[in-house]
Amino acid sequence: MMNNHQRSASGAKVPDVKLVVMGRMGVGKSALVVRYLTRRFIWEYDPTLEFSYKHQTLVDDDVVSMEIFDTAGQLYGDNRRQWEGHVRWGDGFLLVYSVTDKQSFHDVGRMKEFLDEAKKPRNVTAVILANKMDLNHERCITTDEGEKLAQELSCGYFEGSALLGDGVISEAIEELCREVRRRKMMENRTRRRSSSQMAKQVFSRVLTKIYNS
Repeated sequence: MMNNHQRSASGAKVPDVKLVVMGRMGVGKSALVVRYLTRRFIWEYDPTLEFSYKHQTLVDDDVVSMEIFDTAGQLYGDNRRQWEGHVRWGDGFLLVYSVTDKQSFHDVGRMKEFLDEAKKPRNVTAVILANKMDLNHERCITTDEGEKLAQELSCGYFEGSALLGDGVISEAIEELCREVRRRKMMENRTRRRSSSQMAKQVFSRVLTKIYNS
């Protein structure tokens, strides 16, 4: 497990993984999150409200604490600074579109572009989730189109339904957790290696001064 005992300045435990759920209004972001956390489906939500949920789950036999931030409103517009705050806070991003809404599909590319710009120079860890597979008769975005977009954006790709409550939602979120933890582990190794190299350089300079004195 990683960071299990890390705490913020206020003394509260810092979650291992901080996830941000993003997508156009009406794609089912809140329904997906509530379905994942409670196994229940709720029909109506206020699209103007944002919620943060804390949760623990098993990922690869490790207990992982996570915080999931369910965003509200549209990307950009008057609240761009607020969105930048969400991006800086998050470790991983679940990008949601509806298979019945072409505009929500096109918005995913804009969201990823926004994330890449805001997170520079770090790589963005993101997964795309195509929701509302229960409305297959109204579908206007094919699986091939979704997979192609995910490949272009270097994201994982899943298709599911908050209404049906299939296991895909859990798979998508836990895969995102897995990728975040893998990236953090690599970054920690890089930092330790860099610190070790700096210590060796300082020690070498000290020895050189002693030898030359």
